[in-house]
Amino acid sequence: MIQPDQALPAPGIAKCPTGIVGLDEITGGGLPRGRPTLIAGAAGCGKTLLAMEFIVRGAREFDEPGVFMAFEESESELIANVASLGFALDALVAGQRVALDSVQIERNEIEETGDYDLEGLFVRLGCAIATVGARRVVLDGLDALFAAMPSATIVRGELRRLFRWLKAQGVTAIITGERGEKALTRHGLEEYVSDCVIFLDHRVHNQVATRRLQVVKYRGSRHGTNEYPILIDAAGFSVLPVSSLGLTHQVSRERVSTGVASLDAMLGGQGYYRGSSILISGTAGAGKTSLAIAFANSVCSQGGRCLYWSSEESPDQILRNMASIGFDLQPHLDHGRFHCHAVRPALYGLENHLVRLHQLVGLLQPDAVILDPITSFVAVGERFQVQVMLTRMIDFLKAAGITAVFTALRQGAEPAYLERTDEGISSLIDSWLLLRMADAGDHRERLLSVLKSRGMAHSHQVRELELDATGIAVRDAATRRLPG
Repeated sequence: MIQPDQALPAPGIAKCPTGIVGLDEITGGGLPRGRPTLIAGAAGCGKTLLAMEFIVRGAREFDEPGVFMAFEESESELIANVASLGFALDALVAGQRVALDSVQIERNEIEETGDYDLEGLFVRLGCAIATVGARRVVLDGLDALFAAMPSATIVRGELRRLFRWLKAQGVTAIITGERGEKALTRHGLEEYVSDCVIFLDHRVHNQVATRRLQVVKYRGSRHGTNEYPILIDAAGFSVLPVSSLGLTHQVSRERVSTGVASLDAMLGGQGYYRGSSILISGTAGAGKTSLAIAFANSVCSQGGRCLYWSSEESPDQILRNMASIGFDLQPHLDHGRFHCHAVRPALYGLENHLVRLHQLVGLLQPDAVILDPITSFVAVGERFQVQVMLTRMIDFLKAAGITAVFTALRQGAEPAYLERTDEGISSLIDSWLLLRMADAGDHRERLLSVLKSRGMAHSHQVRELELDATGIAVRDAATRRLPG
């Protein structure tokens, strides 16, 4: 069954795969083959990079040589700009897999003295196509070519002719253009004569920058219509399909230990379901991270792999702190079973954190993922936005069959039934453990209860959670009940 944002079938129209992570899924297989695609957006949103990656991946992965014609950057600048992404563009040029051409236009040197047409551009571009046998073409910053032309009629006429010429050559073309004031582009025509239009956006919210992509139109093909987060990193351009994966994922009946035998006993004697989602919420110092690490240690000790996403502590700090309660994570780290990804949420936007999680899961293929704590994401976005992102994380991890543990900070006397500090996801969670600190005469003790655990019998009693140098234990706490 086809799920939202997975590859969409598009009978009747040939597709040209881009090779860009996520984009081919959103477009149902790639860009329209033999037709022009417009990529529009403001400066800095990633238009040139997307277009260049389309050319490079075409030459390297699909045996489709390409031509990249730039109207704002020189050839040497293009080569240097993409070198940091691992794109050896100079080698592709030397091997005649890619042809680079730079058309420099000085507005103060342009004078309209008669009929204006693009015949010279067609000759130049046609020669480059023939030289490398190009199947893909990019015209980057084409609107600069018409910037000094006062006649909108001439501009529109030549744009139509250019798009017809590209179709006649049988090449799959990308044209990039700056965003206009009242239209997607400066001239307001490119989006109408293009068969596919992709809009890139670069916005800043709460001092955090986020890039997004939207397929505005795609003639003859189904496509995803949402806004999709973009991540540009050392691996290049990534687009994340972010709609919910639906409720058709398969579930496992296999159980995995929590890492604490007495807690396993509270959960029907066997621990969590494999591939389920677990929320561990509690006040500061109640033991949330300790329970999460106990589970991570158990997974790694059984030969599995665990991705630990830390939003508050460095990897070295986690190793030191957990060693004090009997968990030596260093051997798991050395053998590649335990991977700690430590990053402040404010480093980038919520969507980019989601993209990064997808990348890490694809790279590491973990059996378990721990996010500690999810409440840190509130510093990046509104609570509703955080809830949406976490919902997508839960869907993604469940569909992948990965056991996920989320920790969340709760405020002191807040009743358990209030979800606000658990980011509104407790209804989506399969098992929910609640931790509290309580006064017990001359000392304070940690209390634990299982608020819910779907599909299994579990203890409803409040227990005491003990942490010491030998590890973690859950013991009877008489008849004490948690406040709220």
